[in-house]
Amino acid sequence: MNEDIKQTLDILYSGGVILYPTDTIWGIGCDATNEKAVQKIFEAKRRTENVPLLVLVNSIAMLERYVDEVPSMAYDLIELSENPLTIIYEKGKNIAKNCLNADGSIGIRVTNEKFTNQLITRFKRPIVSTSANIHGEPSPMFYNQISEELKLSADYIVKYRQDDTTSQKASSIIKLNNNGEITIIRK
Repeated sequence: MNEDIKQTLDILYSGGVILYPTDTIWGIGCDATNEKAVQKIFEAKRRTENVPLLVLVNSIAMLERYVDEVPSMAYDLIELSENPLTIIYEKGKNIAKNCLNADGSIGIRVTNEKFTNQLITRFKRPIVSTSANIHGEPSPMFYNQISEELKLSADYIVKYRQDDTTSQKASSIIKLNNNGEITIIRK
């Protein structure tokens, strides 16, 4: 896994695109602070920029660097959630503008998965995490379900967990407003 992280870091630092396992399903990602790298994700997925991307961070401390105001309820939700939980916050900051929704909001998940957590810890920046599929096609639960076209668009494909067939599912998504109002987007 260490060699995989080293290779992945080289690609992220150079503005490249990676295919990697996450705490949910296989993802395609990049440096979430690099607008050109984020644009490559939209192009690879054939997805318009009005369909926002989410990002992964490794801790609450990192989350606070990329969200203008973290509602107090978010801390409890993150701590108590038994499954991966993506929260859409009202206003992102210090992030590539094309990672933000048109209204300035941002979807962020604190990952506890071993590989992504170590990768982000060493990278010291958030990474984009969107399903490794062409927009409109099914999301890949396993590495062998990723299309060859998308594999060719990646600058590096993580080797870790390529043979893993443990059942996974996409994260739950909620929107959490600064006033404490919660909207469930996906269970």
